[in-house]
Amino acid sequence: MDDTEYHRLLGMGESAFETLEEHLERRNYEGRTYRHLSDARHGVERGTALIAGEVVRGFPKISRTLVLAEGIPTRFADRCDRIAVEEKLNGYNVRAARIDGDVLAFSRSGIVCPFTTRVLDRLVDLEALFEAYPRAMVCGEMIGPENPYTAHDYPDVDSLTFRAFDWRDRVSGDPLAVEQRRERYDRFEVPQTRLFGTYAVGDAADDVRSIVDDLDADGREGVVMKSPDGTEQLKYTTSASNRGDLAYAFSLPFDYGKPFMFRRLIREGFQTVEWDESDDVARDRAHELGEAILLSMRETIRTVADGDAVGERHTVRASPETVDVLLEHLRGQGLQIEIEADRREDGDRVCTFCKRTQSTNDRTENYLEGHIVRE
Repeated sequence: MDDTEYHRLLGMGESAFETLEEHLERRNYEGRTYRHLSDARHGVERGTALIAGEVVRGFPKISRTLVLAEGIPTRFADRCDRIAVEEKLNGYNVRAARIDGDVLAFSRSGIVCPFTTRVLDRLVDLEALFEAYPRAMVCGEMIGPENPYTAHDYPDVDSLTFRAFDWRDRVSGDPLAVEQRRERYDRFEVPQTRLFGTYAVGDAADDVRSIVDDLDADGREGVVMKSPDGTEQLKYTTSASNRGDLAYAFSLPFDYGKPFMFRRLIREGFQTVEWDESDDVARDRAHELGEAILLSMRETIRTVADGDAVGERHTVRASPETVDVLLEHLRGQGLQIEIEADRREDGDRVCTFCKRTQSTNDRTENYLEGHIVRE
C-alpha cells in the first residue's frame, strides 16, 4: 500500500500526511518494517502505527480532573446524563490488533513489543474475537509483579495478567459504547477492569469520592469516568497512587523530571482542599508525603554510597526465547540491563534484571564525592 492510501485511512489530505511523515519513526519487527508516531501530531494520536498497509490508531490521551465536584459536570454535563466509573489500574498500556493474521501488541508510543506480543498469547485467547471483528483494537493494561515495565503488586495477581479497558476500531479509533464493549469482552471471555457502576452526572462526585476512598485504603490507583458511548473520558487518582509515584520518582531523582513530581504534589494539594480535611488529617497526609519523598531518596543515596548501583528492577516470567527477545529489545532501546538473577521454573525462565539509571547513579556519586552544586 502506498502513502496515498495511508493518508486516506488516516482521514487527512496528502500534504498533511507529507508533513506528518517527517515525525514518523521507522522500526522493524520480525521482518516487518513499520512506522509509528511517538507524539501526537496533526490530529493523529500518539502511538499510531502504519504497518503492512494497515493503520493501528494510538490511544487518545485521557484528561484529568483535580476537583471531582467541578471537573465531572464540566466534562460531561453537556454530553450525557450518566457516567460509567471503572477502575484505573497501575500497569502498562497495550493495544492488540491483528495484522496479516498475527496478533501484535503495540506500546503506548506505537512500538510493537515483542515480549507483550508473545506473552499476551498465553494470557488471553483473542483469536475468536478477531475472527468476528477483524478491525478491533483491544485496549488494556498489563498488570502484576512480573512485568518488564511497571511492576505493581495486586493481591489477586501473582504474575503478569491482562485487563481490557476499551475497544476501538483500529483504523478510525472510534470506541464502542461501554455497555456494548463489556458485553462483547464477556462473550469472548476477555478479563476486564472493574466496573463500579453508572451514576447521574449531577450526583457523581460524591459517589466517585466514596469509590476513591475505598481504593485509596487498598493502595490502588484510581478511576476512569466515561460517557456511555465511550467518547468522553476523565481520570482521577488516589493519594496512595500519588505517594507511590513520588516514592518511586525520588528513588531515582535525577532520572525523573521535575514536572512528573510537581504534578503529583499538586494533585495532593487540591485533594486535601476538596476533601475539606481537618488540620490534623492534612498533617497526616503531609507526613506520609514527606516519608514517600525523603525515605526513598535516602535509601538511594545510601545504596550509591555503599558502592552499589540503583535502577529500575523487574522480574519477568516467560519462555526462555521470549525473555531473550525482551532483553534484546530493551538493550535496543539504549537501556543498560544488568541480570541479577536467572533461573528455570516449570519450563519458564524467571529473570530479574535492573535497568541501570545512569543519571541518578552518576550524579549521586558525584555529589557524595564533594562536587559543588550550582543553583
